[in-house]
Amino acid sequence: LKDIKRHGFSSVDATLQTAKLNPAELLPELNVPPSSSLFLCCVFFFSSLVIRGEKDEHAVLCSKDKTYDMKIADTSNMLLFVPGCKTPEELNADPASCNIIYSQIAGFSKNYWELRRCRPKLKKLRKLLMEDPYEGPDSQKDQTSTLSKYTTEDLLSLIQASEEEILHQLQVIDACKIEGYWRILDFDYEMKLLSHVTQLIDSESWPLSKVPLCACLEELGSLEPREMIEHVLLSYGRKYVDDGEVFFEMREDKICRAIARMLLQNAVKFNLSEFEEVWQQSVPEGMTTRLDQLQGLALVDKSSRPETIFLLKVEDLPEDNQERFNSLFGIREKWTEVDITPYIQDLCAEKQTVGALLTKYARSSMLNGVKVFNSRRPIS
Repeated sequence: LKDIKRHGFSSVDATLQTAKLNPAELLPELNVPPSSSLFLCCVFFFSSLVIRGEKDEHAVLCSKDKTYDMKIADTSNMLLFVPGCKTPEELNADPASCNIIYSQIAGFSKNYWELRRCRPKLKKLRKLLMEDPYEGPDSQKDQTSTLSKYTTEDLLSLIQASEEEILHQLQVIDACKIEGYWRILDFDYEMKLLSHVTQLIDSESWPLSKVPLCACLEELGSLEPREMIEHVLLSYGRKYVDDGEVFFEMREDKICRAIARMLLQNAVKFNLSEFEEVWQQSVPEGMTTRLDQLQGLALVDKSSRPETIFLLKVEDLPEDNQERFNSLFGIREKWTEVDITPYIQDLCAEKQTVGALLTKYARSSMLNGVKVFNSRRPIS
């Protein structure tokens, strides 16, 4: 500050006193607008940020790995945008040195975007890829289709989520790249591939925990493309290396779940006891079926006689919170927390619980000694 006074910048002292700022706590570089008055400047430093959304969508802001809702807000302080400002980490920390830099103001604003972390809007991702599912190399439909196919860059421009969230979701839905485009396998074709693998495991008497990649590719490569065989192993197994050779530990729960979906997809409702019997007979030898493998895929109706089970996939439900609850309460008037949780847990925001969601969108009551939840509003 002595340097400032020596150069005749006494107005800085006066401004600091008016603002009740302690000079000893200031950084050693002051940015002063070219004006007789000294403003406090607010500087923003952006990393890789992008605003995503089409004309009919509410815009979101995405970083490399997170998604934020955007809401415009007013401020009583004028915000000044100053090119070339340095961060505190970039400044000389020597308190004896204090410089005044006359900066040009690139712009100003009296409002700003208020950001709130939100769930990535990923339902559209599956919807786009399901427009043209991959049915295999021999499919005439795939060879003549005029439907759009999507690269990573295409998806980044269409999906309201960060790049990391999109790439993670592509793994979750078992998408794969074929000729540079992201594709989801047609379910019947996927089951055909899985059947080839499980039949080979059975015929070779391999343990489900140690299925060799090279042998699978060698034996099945004449039936299907090798990359498709490896893809289905990656989708339904855990890859690991033992003594330099690649193996897969098959995922029992996911295989049982897929076979249950295959059995249920053509039936409106299925007698529960009959389904459980057929299901167990349909899975590979050594695997055990359990109803908890079907969370978010199928729903048991215990009120019917006999008890029944039917397909209800969470990915087919609306993405909006209120619409999701409306849909669920349209299917069933009263839900236990155990039954409804698989169908709403993906709606939970950061640090939000299923219980908090139920408190907001449902009303609880007791039915035969069990807590159940029904809609807070009439369902048409």
